[in-house]
Amino acid sequence: MSAQVVLQSPSSRWLLLTRLPGFGLRVRERILANSESLIDILTMNAATLKAMGLAGDAISAVMAWQAGDTEQAVVRDVLRIKAACLKDAIFMVGLGEAGYPDALRHIHNAPLLLYGRGDSSLLHRDQLAMVGSRNATRAGLDHARQFAAELGRRGLVITSGLALGIDGAAHAGALDASVPTIAVVGCGLDQFYPAQHRKLAHRIIEHGLIVSEYPPGTQPRAAYFPQRNRIISGLSRGVLVVEASLRSGSLITARTALEQGREVFAIPGSVHSPVARGCHQLIKQGARLVETADDVLEELGTWWSMPSGSASEQARPPVSDTSGLDSREIAVLEALGYDPQSTDALSLATGLPADQLMQSLLLLELEGLVNTAPGGYLRVA
Repeated sequence: MSAQVVLQSPSSRWLLLTRLPGFGLRVRERILANSESLIDILTMNAATLKAMGLAGDAISAVMAWQAGDTEQAVVRDVLRIKAACLKDAIFMVGLGEAGYPDALRHIHNAPLLLYGRGDSSLLHRDQLAMVGSRNATRAGLDHARQFAAELGRRGLVITSGLALGIDGAAHAGALDASVPTIAVVGCGLDQFYPAQHRKLAHRIIEHGLIVSEYPPGTQPRAAYFPQRNRIISGLSRGVLVVEASLRSGSLITARTALEQGREVFAIPGSVHSPVARGCHQLIKQGARLVETADDVLEELGTWWSMPSGSASEQARPPVSDTSGLDSREIAVLEALGYDPQSTDALSLATGLPADQLMQSLLLLELEGLVNTAPGGYLRVA
């Protein structure tokens, strides 16, 4: 395949954006205020790019890409990364592509590009993040394994950060229960960090998915790990903290989850244990206290406890007993799916005015057919 063809692929365009010097959040926000997509800058002339706030070396890179100049430093870097991805079977998906996970697309400072090794379809499955202390107790490690296994069997993909301690136990618990898991890492996917989890990483690639926003060749750095936490929580419907000290990085993930509108759960521990104090603090601040997997499933909605099946089974609402419902309630029920829908969307889909829609939703909720959820309402039966 020629270099020109490689450069024109959708993922290459997003890759180019990630390599542009000075292409930070402020510049991106300015572009989006004047254009529908960041990709649009690749068709703009130098004067327009300058007006958009791009630095001179970033403008030079875009001009070189437009001209097909494969010797320009940034363009050459794009080709190098693409070759490295091909070598290690690493896929890429850009923010504007169909394969990009919707849950992540809408968070603040969403990564422009995701790199992955493994089953890319897992990005679109319902996920629960599990995080906790690197210096976990034996009880904490057991809890992580058991909760990951049970929640995985109940249909949730367990997402964590491949760190020592709770993260690794959560991944292993899911895999040992023959359910997939997702690891989000703070380095390139040709690196295995920590080294103690090399075998675990290979198991995840084979039976799950490893994800990063960093290209192959990127060495792990301390600054990258807090950044990857926003992806862990952003991919997930909620975050379960198993053990955490008051200064734990897991509390950063929990705080990020709250900012993203996700649920936060915490398992309590001994009042004498330093690695329980972070969980206790979260519970004091409103996190859901968790003793069993059902506590998580109840908070997220009873439909989460449905056994996982094929993708088509998961996308199709089950047949409900609609006897006793009038045509208005049936119309609302048929408009609902497994993902939360706002009342505005439901009103548009059913043609019902707001007062009639709310009456129907209340009746359906009393019948146990509908639940409220962050973002609106969803069908549970």
